[in-house]
Amino acid sequence: MQKTIGDFYTGRPTEQIAQELLGHELVYDTPAGIMSGWIVEAEAYLGEQDTAAHAFNGRYTAANAALYDAPGTIYIYILRGYYMFDVATQLEGTPQGILIRGIEPHQGLDLMQQNRDKPIPDVTNGPGKLMAALGIQSKDLNRTMLGENKLTITPNITRRPRHIAATSRVGVSAGSWQDRPLRYTVAGNPFVSGSRKRDWDRENHGWQD
Repeated sequence: MQKTIGDFYTGRPTEQIAQELLGHELVYDTPAGIMSGWIVEAEAYLGEQDTAAHAFNGRYTAANAALYDAPGTIYIYILRGYYMFDVATQLEGTPQGILIRGIEPHQGLDLMQQNRDKPIPDVTNGPGKLMAALGIQSKDLNRTMLGENKLTITPNITRRPRHIAATSRVGVSAGSWQDRPLRYTVAGNPFVSGSRKRDWDRENHGWQD
């Protein structure tokens, strides 16, 4: 049986899915050309019981409705003036998701730097930064499925992390889940937000190859 995009985002805990997303490629096909990058940082949000999640206590609004949609649905929201890119996980009606926090550019770096005129790695080393680099500054793709409108994530891993680090999430509100290690990164990759230069793997960027 042929698997769908949604199959990748179900069938196991969201924490596991977030870790498995590292090394998959985020691809955006635009009239100017393709921009893409390997996912190096992802945060899991676990729905109703997660004090940092938009759906904590079953909260449902027009703004967060994408989280309740089918797995693989794009959830775009604005935080502190920046657009963020999240993907819904689990079965429809279970509002869990993964925030894509950093990508290492692969294709179209020149286009990304036209959109966001910053040096490497500051082009895409943060959730708002990567959206600005891709030129996605609206909610037009919110509540659409990955692959439906030129924005997708490859179903298969294309680079393998040498080591995955788990830390607390960044900038979440206070609560019992504030410090849980639900942020996953490719250890040593320069495009992880807030990473220290002394921790960078300058040769392989934390990849096995």
